[in-house]
Amino acid sequence: MVILVTGSIIQSIRDFFAQMFVNNSSQAEEISTLFKDFLIIATVILLIVAFLVVGGIIIYHDRKKGGEPKQIFGNRGLELLWTFVPLGVVTVLFLLSLKTMKEINEPIVSGQKPDIVIIAHQWWWDFRYPQEDVITANELHVPAGEQLLMRIESADVIHSWWVPSLGRKIDAVPGRLNYGWLEADSTGVFLGTCSEYCGMQHATMGIRVISESRADYEQWLEAQRRQPKPPSDSLARAGAQIFQQKTCGNCHAISGTAADAHIAPDLTHVASRTTLLSGMEKNTPEHLHAWLDNPQKVKMGARMPDFLLTEDELNALTAYLSQLY
Repeated sequence: MVILVTGSIIQSIRDFFAQMFVNNSSQAEEISTLFKDFLIIATVILLIVAFLVVGGIIIYHDRKKGGEPKQIFGNRGLELLWTFVPLGVVTVLFLLSLKTMKEINEPIVSGQKPDIVIIAHQWWWDFRYPQEDVITANELHVPAGEQLLMRIESADVIHSWWVPSLGRKIDAVPGRLNYGWLEADSTGVFLGTCSEYCGMQHATMGIRVISESRADYEQWLEAQRRQPKPPSDSLARAGAQIFQQKTCGNCHAISGTAADAHIAPDLTHVASRTTLLSGMEKNTPEHLHAWLDNPQKVKMGARMPDFLLTEDELNALTAYLSQLY
């Protein structure tokens, strides 16, 4: 057991360092370069301090050989040295930071509308494409190689948007609109998380950015604009009725139905997503069934209430939601 745990820890450390300098955007590359510069400077300082400490230990470890070191009081040269050298180092770090900030904070044209509006909730992400009339949740689709303007908001407490391989963190603060640029220079799935502690399920507030070709992105947008097809069988039709009867529409929205609330994730195309609960579970009927059966058991503290559904109701509702492509 100990060997397995140790092996898992070692593998996690390897994965961490393997991903440390993986950058998939110009923003992330600039931040990574700044980190490397800081790391080099810090390493040089560490080596100098370690050399002086170890040298002192070797020279003065035996009083009979070295005696007491000479006591120095009021040495102006030393005082200037330990004042201006650190000041110079801090100044260099400050200038390097300013340069990076300038590179990653491209100016926003006055009146420019955001391509994506990101609204953080406890504990999920609401993604809106105002220029495309599309709303989704937890999985953000973007076209590869294109720069998009994001507007970051919060519906409750302070959160922070962070996808390490795509660039900087941006805080989501209640009552404030923050802006930033998002660009993925290649296709793929890039993972992130909320990086500001926001409550019980902060650790499970994951982010999935799916970068795809422009053609695939347009195809995804077109699919998201369409209303989902009506339930194809009696079980799913019963689930649609249960969805309305249990007042699920007071929190969720499904295009083409009376459900039009946005307190909880939009479920219009929930079956097309790869994960559930902000990346916490794979999107399978089994995981969906377990979530509907007992939300607090799956994600304690979540705002989803337990409707005490019977097994037949659970099966019907699961069948309905599983057909919402």
